[in-house]
Amino acid sequence: MKTAIVWFKTDLRLIDNETLVKAIAQNDAVIPVYCFDESHFETTRYGFKKTGSFRIQFLLESLIDLDKSLRELGSGLLILKGKPEIEIPQVVKQFKAQRVYAKREVAYEEKQTEALVQAELWKHHCELLTFSTSTLYHAEDLPFSIKDIPEVFTNFRKKTEKDAIIRKSFDKPMVVNSPEIAPVILPTIEALGIHEVAIDNRAAIQFKGGESEALRRLNYYFFESKAISIYKETRNGMVGADYSSKFSAWLALGCISPRFIYLELKKYESQFGANESTYWLVFELLWRDYFRFMMKKHQNKIFLKSGIQNKDLTINQFDIKLLEDWVNGKTGVDFVDANMIELQLTGFMSNRGRQNVASYFCNDLKLDWRYGASYFEQQLIDYDVCSNWGNWAYLAGVGNDPRGNRYFNIEKQAIDYDKNKTFRDLWLKY
Repeated sequence: MKTAIVWFKTDLRLIDNETLVKAIAQNDAVIPVYCFDESHFETTRYGFKKTGSFRIQFLLESLIDLDKSLRELGSGLLILKGKPEIEIPQVVKQFKAQRVYAKREVAYEEKQTEALVQAELWKHHCELLTFSTSTLYHAEDLPFSIKDIPEVFTNFRKKTEKDAIIRKSFDKPMVVNSPEIAPVILPTIEALGIHEVAIDNRAAIQFKGGESEALRRLNYYFFESKAISIYKETRNGMVGADYSSKFSAWLALGCISPRFIYLELKKYESQFGANESTYWLVFELLWRDYFRFMMKKHQNKIFLKSGIQNKDLTINQFDIKLLEDWVNGKTGVDFVDANMIELQLTGFMSNRGRQNVASYFCNDLKLDWRYGASYFEQQLIDYDVCSNWGNWAYLAGVGNDPRGNRYFNIEKQAIDYDKNKTFRDLWLKY
């Protein structure tokens, strides 16, 4: 009997999950596992946790939902905690599995973990098979090799849109044959070394983890509210749930795939019409792809101060007070402070806010941009390694920005995007 392990990571879904579909098709029995990797809960060299309270809560909700969905198909989720390179081979040994199926990684630390797991699996004569499950366009379908991907997004977008196709998504499995899997017991937030924090009731949206919630949000944003049809006009908003899709948190943990979103968008367009707004969501998904492919191309360089441009940045000597004032929304610049307080109390910030606070951090405070990126890594509910570090490097002038130095005039931005001070009053006058 052929037995396989499906190692879930940031692909916590059943719809459009090639890893799971291939494992079911090629084996007699499948054991789905999720490992709480102890390295994800450490403090980084920049003094911030790798995973903060908001994202852990969202992760726990997503795992509960995934376990429930798997049990409906005759399976369940086996929870591990520790080092994946120790824990996963132990499960392989226990179930005499011949293969482990997993999502393919592109970022530096994740690839190192993948390599460690693979090396240990070989000792058990077990194969690691990985699949690309995170992008709209499959890497193999791009009109250029990874090493030849254009350094300017527009060039990448135009050629990709013209010459590449978007694959069909995989259907949800009808059944998952597994040995009996004990009821799921998840660690508490405290057990992972983090204090639980409730999301502030002023939050733009109350995120709840899981594929079921992701599908609910998509159905609401597309078919119930039809908010997608005015997305391009509203996407720079800062208050409320519907100025943007808010899909990012579910995308980050893979509770929904960009390909599935795209196919649902096509259904919406055939029913209600396509316009600039519906296209703009695809445009944003392409940006997400781009940062992932750039990570694949440049690897560890994206995490260096000099970035992919190998640029000698002029930065101020590290100043803990400047950093803490920025983190706590006490810079004295009301637009920056309101955004930082929103992030601190909810784990979320608008796209417009992110660009402004990052520009302020890099250009006005002139601090090492990696501290800002690391704080976002801790704090954001929708943290995604490629988008976060790619965007920060971009704004610091060491990434993929062809203009080199993207400076935001914060005062002008506040007037343009928060003219009546609705956003600032919401977060500063409470």
